[in-house]
Amino acid sequence: LKEFGDEELAQIKYGILSHCWGTPQEEVQYKEMDALIRMGGSARKRLRQRSGYQKIHKSCEQAWKDGLAWFWVDTCCINKEINFELTDALNSMFRWYQNSGRCYVFLHDLNAKILPTTSNEKTWFSRGWTLQELLAPSFVGFFNKDWHFIGDKKNLAKTISSITRIPSRISKHGLGAGHPSVAQIMSWAADRKTTRVEDRAYSLLGLLGVYMPTLYGEGTHAFRRLQLEIIRMNNDHSLFAW
Repeated sequence: LKEFGDEELAQIKYGILSHCWGTPQEEVQYKEMDALIRMGGSARKRLRQRSGYQKIHKSCEQAWKDGLAWFWVDTCCINKEINFELTDALNSMFRWYQNSGRCYVFLHDLNAKILPTTSNEKTWFSRGWTLQELLAPSFVGFFNKDWHFIGDKKNLAKTISSITRIPSRISKHGLGAGHPSVAQIMSWAADRKTTRVEDRAYSLLGLLGVYMPTLYGEGTHAFRRLQLEIIRMNNDHSLFAW
């Protein structure tokens, strides 16, 4: 693991993973990845057998093929036990995805070599955090459970639109091509689910250009705080539709 400041990060090409978390027992956390080189042989072998580790390994292999020397994965690159680091990461995540050289979407429950036709069919399209992970990067590549490349968001824009209701021009040309309103962005997120209720709000921070502290335990108050921040920073009155 290596930590980069914003100025350093702007100088390197890196890849980033978008995925759905598995069980805590299978994912590799920050402390475990940090301790990996100091682990004994048997402990290291057990960790490398986890599906979460295999996901990281396959991502890094793909990044290497694509000429990227660095790769970021949220499970093992955020120390979630330090609150200010977690808050900083959640407020920075949109920018990290936006500035990535490549974003790989790992569809862990997709056997086929084509995308599904509705968000109900596969988990990734129904999750809250994956909305910004779809929209922020310029390149988003989709892989099935066997790491077979399906296509990227530009050549799959029509299919993605039918699943997500996001106009094809935005998948092809970015958010700047559509200038979506606050209400439109919230409509794309409306049916998506998050494990924590607060993440319904936190997962929209970057998409709406809002920065605010994350306070897990505040429940639905997080969404009210988000609305107040939008009003304070934005003249888009479509917010009141929500």
